[in-house]
Amino acid sequence: MDKPTTILVVEDDPAIRRILEYQLLKAGYEVLTAGDGVTGLNSVKEHQPDLVLLDVMLPRMDGHEVCRRIREDYQIAQTPIIMLTARSAVKDRVAGLAQGANDYLMKPYDQEEMLVRVKNTLVLAKNQREANPLTGLPGNSAIESELKRRLLQNRDLAFIYLDIDNFKGYNDTYGYARGDGAIRLLGGILSDMLHKVCDDAGFAGHIGGDDFVMITNIENAESVSRLVVKTFDKAKKELFRQNDWEAGFLRVLDRQGKECRLPLMSLTVAIVTSDGKQYEHIGQISDAASELKKYGKTFQGSIVVKERRGTLSDENTASLSNREESIQDEGLSREG
Repeated sequence: MDKPTTILVVEDDPAIRRILEYQLLKAGYEVLTAGDGVTGLNSVKEHQPDLVLLDVMLPRMDGHEVCRRIREDYQIAQTPIIMLTARSAVKDRVAGLAQGANDYLMKPYDQEEMLVRVKNTLVLAKNQREANPLTGLPGNSAIESELKRRLLQNRDLAFIYLDIDNFKGYNDTYGYARGDGAIRLLGGILSDMLHKVCDDAGFAGHIGGDDFVMITNIENAESVSRLVVKTFDKAKKELFRQNDWEAGFLRVLDRQGKECRLPLMSLTVAIVTSDGKQYEHIGQISDAASELKKYGKTFQGSIVVKERRGTLSDENTASLSNREESIQDEGLSREG
């Protein structure tokens, strides 16, 4: 069973403190309270709440100082903080943000606004904790949570698994810094797709290394995947030295000192679709995507392969070459 979300209310006015406690309890949160700054700071250290609602004007230690000390303590520094202030001047609000507060709420506050700010701050903090540090995209735990949520809702979905082919050869030849640049390039492309192409239900995550996922509605899945491939294959030119790009391969030496030719990076994109009833848990989707990816990697160049209802369909499997003009076409059908 998941641990309940705990919120610490640090407020010296007993009436406001009781009202906040009641409203947050009613909204499903576990609530701790403190009536002064010192007690509040000690409670953060002891209980490590998921969020702190922190009044500015407090006895013994004001809210700005409490916020500053939280941010200086590495064990609790990531705790989200919403400042409560009766002051309307911009400089007073900025002062709290400058000490590291995530948001502020003006008193007298509206209950609905307070709950929305609390929810948004908690979601943002959770996403930041789970994000991959290289790309900023949600990591493994966030990806699993999103898939579980959608399966529980019995929603139609398309799970898109993206893998950079021949990445190791590029990384070994150009170095880790340039390799990280290639990963960030794909991560940025996926982020752009969420904002420009996908609907509100779109999701992108970074499993790790050169493996990524997207979750979209079924109708958008293939067109989004093709656009990702087209964009990556066009942008990746900037990652290569001119002579390597013009040659179309990398020249490397094997352990015996013999020259080998490695293909340039490409993308394998595997699309697994569900009507909301076929898959009962995320492991089934992951297994299906992994098998489909293996199939896609048997072809050279960037490719999009699609599975429907557990079967690799000749009709629904499209191959894409590295050339931009071929990506714009319908592609070639591949038999499973």
